[in-house]
Amino acid sequence: MTMNMFEQFMSPELLMIPTATLSMLIPALLIHHKPKLLGNRTTTAITLFLKMVMMNMTNQLTPNGQKWCKMLMGLLFMILLSNLLGLLPYTFTSTSQLSMNMAMAIPLWMATIITGMTKKPSATLAHMLPEGSPTPLIPFMIIIETISLLMRPLALGVRLTANITAGHLLMTMVSTATLNFISTHITMGTMTWLLLFLLSLLELAVACIQAYVFVLLIILYLQENT
Repeated sequence: MTMNMFEQFMSPELLMIPTATLSMLIPALLIHHKPKLLGNRTTTAITLFLKMVMMNMTNQLTPNGQKWCKMLMGLLFMILLSNLLGLLPYTFTSTSQLSMNMAMAIPLWMATIITGMTKKPSATLAHMLPEGSPTPLIPFMIIIETISLLMRPLALGVRLTANITAGHLLMTMVSTATLNFISTHITMGTMTWLLLFLLSLLELAVACIQAYVFVLLIILYLQENT
């Protein structure tokens, strides 16, 4: 009997206790750091990666915005490792859950808004009305910009969830077809296996890109409010 494709997104349980929390904490456990005088290859690679990301993503932030760098880099690592670990067999992808992604998106979005309202309220409120708007359209422009602002956290969470979920479903369907063809039609089985291999490489790229996009959008929202 073929397993329901959506069962892979259900939270695993052990003795009737959900273990999704452990899956979310695994990326933090993988980063083990001890103070040393000399770094090893892992710490050197992580340091170079952090320098490259911070130069490209946070270089245009104001000094107040750059105070968020540690939290943003930690968020990037957590989403990246969660996406990559979810590609392994028999694992639970925590970033495929809309509840987790919204729990990250809403507080961060709200924090950027609160920062803007406390640091420079006039400039933050000015984003609600584009410059040069016709006077009769001002109320409608304010309503449209307000709705656009409120949709930002929803877009953050849904984008990450949809991309991770769609990729895993596609890999499940292709792998099921490969198992069915491999014993009946060698040529079709080989072609679907090649497609599955290419799709796995694509999902590796998507896992990295979606982590980058999530943090980049938070940085853009922060740049508007600092």
